[in-house]
Amino acid sequence: MQNSEHLAPVLSLDRVVSAVEKLRLAGEKIILANGCFDLFHVGHLRYLIGAKTIGGVLLVALNSDRQTALLKGSGRPFVPEAERAEIISGLKCVDMVTIFDDPTVEGVIRAVRPDFHAKGTDYTAQSVPEREIVSECGGRVVIVGDPKDHSSTELIGSVRRSSME
Repeated sequence: MQNSEHLAPVLSLDRVVSAVEKLRLAGEKIILANGCFDLFHVGHLRYLIGAKTIGGVLLVALNSDRQTALLKGSGRPFVPEAERAEIISGLKCVDMVTIFDDPTVEGVIRAVRPDFHAKGTDYTAQSVPEREIVSECGGRVVIVGDPKDHSSTELIGSVRRSSME
């Protein structure tokens, strides 16, 4: 990584848990956002800014390369996890990044016990798959960002169509 002083730390989950304990003792609230963030676009940015706006320390849990391939299909991700983590960590609104290799973010939620779990507008508070676990851990689901009218998959399709012309 270049100029790491300008980047939020990318930490193992164990180190995140330790950092979160210290932050909570200092009175901070923890916000968790998660995703693949393959081919970062304005919808991703608006989601993460919306998450930070809740108020607190923003932790972004990034799907590993293996899980991104399972979720998005063959040939994905286009951007390797270390580079996706570096891009996310360079955003002013992001305080910490971790990479997880589980099929869902539930393990991160159980370990971190976020005060808020931020999800994009493609969800409602009732449709978030992790909502019960967030509640069990003492947190609350918050829907943030702009309307879901951007996606990496659509961007990829557009680039593919343009290259065939």
